[in-house]
Amino acid sequence: MTVKPPSLPALPAPPALPAEFADLEPYAGDWCLATEPERYAKRLAGSMPDMQAFYDAITARAEDAIAYCDRFPIDDLPEDATNLMRLLYSMITVSFPVEVWSQQRVPDAASATLHCVIEPGP
Repeated sequence: MTVKPPSLPALPAPPALPAEFADLEPYAGDWCLATEPERYAKRLAGSMPDMQAFYDAITARAEDAIAYCDRFPIDDLPEDATNLMRLLYSMITVSFPVEVWSQQRVPDAASATLHCVIEPGP
């Protein structure tokens, strides 16, 4: 009798990006987040080397990504363009930690937190 090993649950596929941005797909699983609280939590929990690698990759393509998203009405973005836009939002979330503070939290802010009350569209 052969014993079949238990199967592991399949990992979810990272969110799809437009084909022109396939080089950013390694970051989509971690940084394609739908809400600001998710992006902020990821920033606080992330490491600076990981944020730096993500930031370097996305900023190199940011102008092209913005131009791609601008081809569609904001209320009618295809799913892959929405995912690309979410990567851009994550880039913004990590910009100050990477460019200015060299740490995830705002310096000298003690336990202060940021709460977004309005999300950008879509």
